[in-house]
Amino acid sequence: MRIREIQLGRVSLPLKHPFKTALRTVERVEDVAVRVIGENGLIGYGEAPATAVITGDTLGSIECAVRDFIAPALTGMDLMDLDAVMDTLQRCMVHNTSAKAAVDMALMDLWAKTLGAPLWRLLGGARSGFETDLTISVNGVDEMVRDSLEAVARGFHILKVKVGRDGSGDVERLAAIRAAVGPDITLRVDANQGWSPRQAVRIIGGMEDAGVDAELVEQPVPAADFDGMKYVTANVQTPILADESVFSPADAIRVLEQRAADYINIKLMKTGGIWPALRLCAAAESLGARCMIGCMLESQISVAAAAHLAAARGVITMADLDGPSLCDCEPFPGGPVFDGPRITMTETPGIGVQVPDSCWD
Repeated sequence: MRIREIQLGRVSLPLKHPFKTALRTVERVEDVAVRVIGENGLIGYGEAPATAVITGDTLGSIECAVRDFIAPALTGMDLMDLDAVMDTLQRCMVHNTSAKAAVDMALMDLWAKTLGAPLWRLLGGARSGFETDLTISVNGVDEMVRDSLEAVARGFHILKVKVGRDGSGDVERLAAIRAAVGPDITLRVDANQGWSPRQAVRIIGGMEDAGVDAELVEQPVPAADFDGMKYVTANVQTPILADESVFSPADAIRVLEQRAADYINIKLMKTGGIWPALRLCAAAESLGARCMIGCMLESQISVAAAAHLAAARGVITMADLDGPSLCDCEPFPGGPVFDGPRITMTETPGIGVQVPDSCWD
């Protein structure tokens, strides 16, 4: 079954609240959509956000990469020779991981549809459902407490709390949230590279002394500061999760073997898609490490693809797939069911999400 055509579109969705981290503030999901059309008439869908502060990709660079490099390299290839197709995708240009991820998931969607099976089952079928956290943006203490209580009222049991913009107030923020939500809510802390190594050790120690009881702290220091990550991991009790420091299986092996972090956050936009992410899962599993599956500011299209990977592989024990829950609109039809914190897989072939015609106008 040969690849007939690869087309580009756009996804634009409003957020319920501005999304604020130590790196950026965003008010809308503005992503590139991709569809791969097979000679059998079936269509696979993918998506990529422009997250320049993390991946280096912009909307323009994603579209250029797909239109001028990836599509010409893949058009006409036999999708049933999946190894060759994915190898060509990854080798046709360096970097541009978000563009590759959008095409990768569209290819995987089309491949699974052609085989008549849901992707999560074809990739391993570890579980039929799981729970995601919900992100709490970094703001003043009162607003973060209010947002946390609203999330709990919506049924979320795990909160991912953004910090790192104002290190001096981060312990106060987290202690106030813990006091407000009580001891039964799981708190994950994400600094988004916002601290120095010594500052991170001091703040995490303060969290521990204040009884915040965080499950983990994500990417406390800049991604390139490998020695700083090692220093933090060695000097705190709270587990450290590497996010921006890990794009590839080689990155994961280096971080885990040298104990620069305890866990790995897998994001399709960093790995370049599901196919390379499977190799990262295998690397983490071989080293006995747990993984989180995460997302950028993405719609249901690519978050559903990540959900299929999470449902397929047992090494992924934590999920941060709250993109659809952050959007202030009705979800696209089909695919995994996003019901508050619960993500439930279906038996629909492929990834399952149907993308409206308006995205391709």
